[in-house]
Amino acid sequence: MSRESTLSRILVWDAAVRIFHWFMVLSFAGAYLTAESERWRLVHVTLGYTMAGLITFRLAWGVIGTRHARFRNFVRGPQAVMRYVRTLRAGDPAHFTGHNPAGAVAIVLMLLAGAVISVTGWASYNEVGGEWLSELHELAATAMILVIGVHIAGVIVASRMHNENLVRSMVTGFKLGEHRERVSWSWWPLALLIVVSVLGFWWLQWQSA
Repeated sequence: MSRESTLSRILVWDAAVRIFHWFMVLSFAGAYLTAESERWRLVHVTLGYTMAGLITFRLAWGVIGTRHARFRNFVRGPQAVMRYVRTLRAGDPAHFTGHNPAGAVAIVLMLLAGAVISVTGWASYNEVGGEWLSELHELAATAMILVIGVHIAGVIVASRMHNENLVRSMVTGFKLGEHRERVSWSWWPLALLIVVSVLGFWWLQWQSA
């Protein structure tokens, strides 16, 4: 029996990972679009702080989180990444229940870029350091845009090759995989806590405006 014949629809992404993902999308997009506007400066800063909090959560969840959220289960070395890229070029990519090796590189790079953006943004806003921090802030944001573009392209390619909607899986949490690889609990209470924390922070920022 082939591995493909044993795959079924299982829960892979817990609710906390999914909420983190979409809040990060919203926060970065909003911060990027308001970066040059003094009128929307508070929105830009608020979304930057939100990104910092989300990244802090994701780093912790990458250590203690559910199976497919943990870094040690999807971050792989250069050789594994190159092997996966070669299977993509051959038109027969290996199937990974969680993040594939190429996707893992993009995720790590986005977290690193997001961390640099957050730290340099805070320093620039509070006039700590010098002009070089503002330049590094802009450079990191540009790097993030590039990585996001590659990431989106990779998601589209992998979705078509595997005949699996990877964007939808980050909404529903379900992907194809073996039953033993499933996540047993979605962690909705934690996801709800993230939502309440983010919305509460935004409300406090609005009240102090």
